[in-house]
Amino acid sequence: MTIPDSAGCIDVVGCDASGLASLNPELRSLVERAQLVAAPSRLLAQAELAGGPGAAWISSDQPQPLIAALQQALAAGRAAVVLASGDPLWFGIGRVLLQTFGADQLRFHPAPSSLQLAFARIGRAWQDASWVSLHGRDPEPLALALQGRPPALAVLTDPGRGGAQAVRQILRASGLEAAYGFWLCERLGHPQERVQRLSAAAPLPQQIDPLHLVLLIAEAPAAIEPAALPLFGLDDGLWLQLPDRPGLMTKREVRIQLLADLALPAQGVLWDIGAGVGSIGLEALRLRPELQLWALESRGGSAGLIAANAGRLGVEPAGIREARAPDGLADLPDPDRVVIGGGGEGRSAILLAVLERLRPKGVVVIPLATVEALGELRSVMDGAGMEVKVAQHQAWRGAPLAGGTRLAPLNPVFVLRGERA
Repeated sequence: MTIPDSAGCIDVVGCDASGLASLNPELRSLVERAQLVAAPSRLLAQAELAGGPGAAWISSDQPQPLIAALQQALAAGRAAVVLASGDPLWFGIGRVLLQTFGADQLRFHPAPSSLQLAFARIGRAWQDASWVSLHGRDPEPLALALQGRPPALAVLTDPGRGGAQAVRQILRASGLEAAYGFWLCERLGHPQERVQRLSAAAPLPQQIDPLHLVLLIAEAPAAIEPAALPLFGLDDGLWLQLPDRPGLMTKREVRIQLLADLALPAQGVLWDIGAGVGSIGLEALRLRPELQLWALESRGGSAGLIAANAGRLGVEPAGIREARAPDGLADLPDPDRVVIGGGGEGRSAILLAVLERLRPKGVVVIPLATVEALGELRSVMDGAGMEVKVAQHQAWRGAPLAGGTRLAPLNPVFVLRGERA
């Protein structure tokens, strides 16, 4: 393909970290024929060597002088080229140029973006990947993204705000180090590029190139020794998840509160309805090994997942069922303690079925996300003569910020507790 002269428009040419060496002959010819070449400071020396006789070279690091020079070149009919990193329209100079020049005055020639190169280097498809940019931003978007447990997350780091170290600190604060592979990708496309997977225990390299990003790739957490784990309050990243439904579990801070509100007896029957990955019921068994835990979850594949998590923790539920409440509760032994998660529109029917079977002095604990659900279920408990308590819990997790620590919020949760007389 032959690219016509740039008179009347500005050619915006993407390069990888190797600079002009990555350009094909046609794009290289554009630079050589240009009368004005703009480039970031790291590419300016290369641009000066490649430019034709009489060409002018300017830095693109400062937008205002760049825009003025490009406007003058267009008015004079001079060919202009702007060199950029990767895809100019993806967190690049392209957005700035489009704010001043019409699309008909710009021609974009993207190189592979840093994300494309990073996933290519580790050999992983990336159509399911998410991304977060920390350039000039607080770390809160990364903390929020991790709450959803994405299968793959690319983090565009800001070396001025901690770079890869900040990403690792946020991952650790989220309790998810065991759930993600940490890939450090530096100078992608350059002959001296470096891509390495770092274990949670491995220190970061002492020298990290400013041109770097981090890939967080979801992985099944490694085998664990139950005796080495804390008694309760396990990190979220230690739990096996279903790959197509990551993040559907009670977060650590809320889990700890629910276990306290259940006031677990030494013996008895515990129903965990809407058990998810089994986190609440299985931690209850670690606290009270003689309890009979019956876990109920309607999602396909959940029984095997809960059983696998039970094996990892060294506990044995009395039963695990893939079934919907209240129908799946019919032949279970009457409960002393019940925790209800999920339920949706059928939550009132589930609670009524539970209250019909709950033993004297029994306790029901329900975490809820909305005020409407709280009001609906509280009225059911009040109508059954339960002793009712309501609490709202909001937790924050520390994230690095400018040499200090900022608190990133988790979603607030209402906790409805009812105790039978």
